[in-house]
Amino acid sequence: MLAALEKLRTPEHPFTVEVIDVDADPALVQRFDELVPVLFAALDQPELCHYFLDEAAVRAVLQAS
Repeated sequence: MLAALEKLRTPEHPFTVEVIDVDADPALVQRFDELVPVLFAALDQPELCHYFLDEAAVRAVLQAS
């Protein structure tokens, strides 16, 4: 998912990615368990996708920023 996400980075829509090891935190394991990889624009917002990149969802977030 990370490689697919990186292809969406452009000068017009720059972004940073923070990779978090879900297995290192019991609370995250409980929350996400089998849903990794999982992608959020921000942790206080709804999930954008899991398992595979939802390019349309990511582009919508980038356009709104």
